[in-house]
Amino acid sequence: MTLIAAGLAFGGTVSSERVTLLRVPDGGIQPQVAVDARGVVHLLYFRGDAAGGDLYYVRSSDGATFSRAIRVNSQRGSAVAIGNIRGGHLALGRNGRVHVAWNGSIAAEPRGPNRAPPMLYTLLDDRGDGFEAQRNLVQSAYGLDGGGTVAADSVGNVYVFWHAPAPGTNGEAERRVWVARSSNNGKTFERERTAFNEPTGACGCCGMAAFADSKGNLYALYRSAHEMVHRDIYLLFSRDHGVSFSGADVSPWNVGFCVMSLAAIAEGPKQVEAAWETERQVYFAPIDPATGKSGTPVAAPGKAQDRRYPALAINSRGETLLAWTEGMGWKKGGSVAWQVFDANGRPEGERGEAPGVPVWSLVAAFARPDGRFAIMY
Repeated sequence: MTLIAAGLAFGGTVSSERVTLLRVPDGGIQPQVAVDARGVVHLLYFRGDAAGGDLYYVRSSDGATFSRAIRVNSQRGSAVAIGNIRGGHLALGRNGRVHVAWNGSIAAEPRGPNRAPPMLYTLLDDRGDGFEAQRNLVQSAYGLDGGGTVAADSVGNVYVFWHAPAPGTNGEAERRVWVARSSNNGKTFERERTAFNEPTGACGCCGMAAFADSKGNLYALYRSAHEMVHRDIYLLFSRDHGVSFSGADVSPWNVGFCVMSLAAIAEGPKQVEAAWETERQVYFAPIDPATGKSGTPVAAPGKAQDRRYPALAINSRGETLLAWTEGMGWKKGGSVAWQVFDANGRPEGERGEAPGVPVWSLVAAFARPDGRFAIMY
């Protein structure tokens, strides 16, 4: 079944047999979604000036109506949306605690050497009706450009990732992936350290994805910049709560410029999957949680038309929703498209598209308890 939706205003919905499209509340952009063990949907989004706006958090018990919005960042204007890839990321930790990390805007404090921007973090307070004061987690690895991210597990480990040059160096080839780790559910963090020591570089204006699965395994995706032209997707994997990582090149791409890409990771009842973009096409692949090895990538079907910013959701039957944007560009909105795959990775479910993804925005996806999917944009 193919669905083409049109005329969806802010706050509206379009529903089909398998997939519901939801607008981000309050005209927000760059949605990030997580669903807890009780089925509560947690949503993070951005509002305001793209160069210096605010992050907001809402939640929903039915996946359709949302609570009153809570501002996440304690310093107004300290979040950024320009470039699509530098905004907020959301993770659920022990007892469902909400953790948020984001690249600081040009106005965000505290600054680093030469006014370098901070990597900011906060968590939902004990009452659940506000966020603690934001904190900068960078102690030495300054040089943010592309987006950082956050992951958390059920036993209290929280991980904030970003990429930046090794201190005293510069250039994309000298960039490293850094991780700051907390073992007490975000109360305190260790000093950042490199997650992977291979000299892959990191694509300066590309984002990352990180995820901790139900077994405590930790995954991270980033784009390299080895010799400036090898802008491959690397998968990092840790079975010891971020103490050590293995790494593998899962998607080569030789191109001599920064592609401003994003990636996604999701878990289902029996599998973990990762999604990324390569050469204007989006892909997803299973990851073996015992070894951290990725399987054969599956491309979104049909002719690729500048497909970007993939999002993933896996339902209780092991079916996968892959969603992405088409036609997005600098200061340019686009459309959302999606495909439902069966539990064997075959594109035998619903396929659709809809216009109206705003400038600087993204799409997010989640699975409902009844097996249906929702896409937010």
